[in-house]
Amino acid sequence: MDPMDITPAEAARRMATEDMVLVDVREPYEWEAGHVPGSTHVDMETLGQRLDEIPQDRPVAFLCLGGTRSGLVATTLKSRGYDAYNVEGGFRSWFEAGLPTEPDGATVAPH
Repeated sequence: MDPMDITPAEAARRMATEDMVLVDVREPYEWEAGHVPGSTHVDMETLGQRLDEIPQDRPVAFLCLGGTRSGLVATTLKSRGYDAYNVEGGFRSWFEAGLPTEPDGATVAPH
């Protein structure tokens, strides 16, 4: 596990106790199929124009389907001074761990 990787359970705990922000970088159709309650959706395609929405004064975890796209984002933003983390295994692992998702009947959309 890379030092900036965190498990889905750890991300959920830190969201609840440390004010960690969770940013989902998946495509809109993936987000609509199912996402983490309280997360922010900023798909990778628009991330460059929406960096002002990513806080620099709080820890931020990034999430995609399996951890590859979010890992790239976390690595890039960490190099720019963000307290950035990658959710290991992405939304698929979050979903499989039985952690909260929305909407009702949420699913894991294929990439």
